[in-house]
Amino acid sequence: MQPLVSPGAGPIPGVPSHQPSNLFRFGEITLYSTQNFPATTALSNTSSRIFVTALGSTGQGYTTGLTKTETNLKESGRIPSGQAYDVYGVATQVIGSTTAGEQSLPFNDAVATVGCLQNVVNNGILSWDFTQTVVDICPVMLAGAGGGVFGAVSQNAAGPGGGAMNNGNGGIWRYRKHPVALPGNTTFAILIQFGSRTAAVPSAFGIAIRVVLLGFYKSVIEIG
Repeated sequence: MQPLVSPGAGPIPGVPSHQPSNLFRFGEITLYSTQNFPATTALSNTSSRIFVTALGSTGQGYTTGLTKTETNLKESGRIPSGQAYDVYGVATQVIGSTTAGEQSLPFNDAVATVGCLQNVVNNGILSWDFTQTVVDICPVMLAGAGGGVFGAVSQNAAGPGGGAMNNGNGGIWRYRKHPVALPGNTTFAILIQFGSRTAAVPSAFGIAIRVVLLGFYKSVIEIG
């Protein structure tokens, strides 16, 4: 019995005799982690490791477990087995926080808050930490800093002025040709480092620094 084939269709392709045992899923993703610096924290000549505290665990300057706002890592400092990430961009967000760590305070037009923001943006350095090897990435100014301190100020004749300042939006440190590959089971961290001329965190409020890694992922889906 001959199969029905349209004229000129060519030979019927072969059918594999077995089903695949796994499939691959691809997509874009961000990995992020946050370091909290309470009020009066000395930053001069310090180095803080982030991406080392998993969701729900305590660390990185927080006295209670990190929530979804602070990190999306399910394993501390490690890429899960069966997954791989290619990081093509790094972004940094500087956030004002209360003494308890709530990330709810905007940087406003006051000299103290603008100076604090500039202190972090101008003095912070990001580096990869692969346990045995440390590779510098860039100053915070180039990773999500945009053009420096940016915001809007409104002056009210009947009262004090108001406004909000931040370190810009959209600017990221982009790996244009050679993304950083993080295969499954890779152990890594990001260092936030400050030099000797960095001022301490003000006494009125704390700061939090969230670093975001942008990239592609590939995961293996076992089906049999």
